[in-house]
Amino acid sequence: MKRLYEKQLLEWRNARRRKPLLLRGARQVGKTWLVENVLAKEFASFVKIDLEKRSDLHTHFEKDLNPRRILSLLELTAGSITPGRTLLFLDEIQACPRAIMALRYFYEELPALHVVAAGSLVEFAFGEISVPVGRVLYLQIHPMTFHEYLLATGKGRMAEYALVPPDGVDAAIQKEILEELRRFFFIGGMPECVRTWRDAESLLECFQVQSEIIDSYRDNFAKYRPRIDPTSLDAVLLNAARSVGEQVKYVRLDEGHSGQTNRKAFELLAKAQLLQKIPACDPSAPPLGATANPKRFKASVLDIGIMQRLCQVPVELELKQDNLLAMYRGKLAEQFVAQELLAHHGTDLFYWSREARGSSAEVDFLIVRDGSVYPIEVKSGSGGSLRSMHLMLEKYPDCPGGLVLYSGTYRRLAEQRLEFLPLYSVASLKQARTT
Repeated sequence: MKRLYEKQLLEWRNARRRKPLLLRGARQVGKTWLVENVLAKEFASFVKIDLEKRSDLHTHFEKDLNPRRILSLLELTAGSITPGRTLLFLDEIQACPRAIMALRYFYEELPALHVVAAGSLVEFAFGEISVPVGRVLYLQIHPMTFHEYLLATGKGRMAEYALVPPDGVDAAIQKEILEELRRFFFIGGMPECVRTWRDAESLLECFQVQSEIIDSYRDNFAKYRPRIDPTSLDAVLLNAARSVGEQVKYVRLDEGHSGQTNRKAFELLAKAQLLQKIPACDPSAPPLGATANPKRFKASVLDIGIMQRLCQVPVELELKQDNLLAMYRGKLAEQFVAQELLAHHGTDLFYWSREARGSSAEVDFLIVRDGSVYPIEVKSGSGGSLRSMHLMLEKYPDCPGGLVLYSGTYRRLAEQRLEFLPLYSVASLKQARTT
């Protein structure tokens, strides 16, 4: 299966000023697969050290962090490691925090050696060590995008159309892509699920894979002890998934625990990248993060397939919905937009919210394009009041216009400064026009 990260990995491999590469991301999003099936093929030899399985090798990092000494010890187990010819892969590097620290010295003293590392709970290890700031290149790996899913399932031409602004795409093609998106809502982007659908075309088998992935996450919760009770993590993850699109209140995430305990559980799940915090902010000017409100926020889940399985969405009923935005009360659509924005447009998400006496307003997402802030609404149709969108455009006249993602084909209302785009076209939002 082709991943969009392949170009970045090959650029890293050929860079003149190359730092050790650390792949970050939740479990089972494809980090190890990318190294073994993309990067490894570019080298004469490949050495993989799984530091979770090989805890006996942690002693190599316990004394000084001299990279030549470490390399000579690793060679006793793994065979010859030659700078310029060998790719050294330190998998599950979070299991040995000092190995993360050693990356700095590989950069400074053995720059010719290609070192790549991967870990799913790296942020937890960062709390125990001196992080090698400026000496390591980070690459965030997300679940497969809708575009990658289309490529993997043999719909290459459709995948090309999904990446371009829809104003130049025939309406019939837009409708076909929206129909395929309906299926993606339930398959999601976890690589094993996509592979299962490609090979078996069975939603039931996909759901089984999703359940197994969720079980593996729950098994991992034991590793959070003594930080927090794993039952609290489970409850917060489930209720955050059910609350996608809504403002999150910690006290409501798990009534069996205090708001403070729920906050801690949420933060740990966000660190593990199972949840994404989406704070409200002032859209008057970028950077949006400068005005983010940590107390007023929404959340999204790692993957739409994982979300629908957590929530036990009644698939047989929801698939009959004519409108994608009506499925599971619009929550699946908002989850889809959130994860596509993260994968295609950056590592942080924001939205706009106004609380006034007797009148509240909210716009689902905000993006920055060409130095200007654009509001994004995820709506069920081209009609409706779009009151919050119009209110924001009036309150912030520097916003060039609004983008509305819906389950129909492209249309533009220049007099209202609005552009309606089919829901799948999140990947092309920064190319869309509103003027």
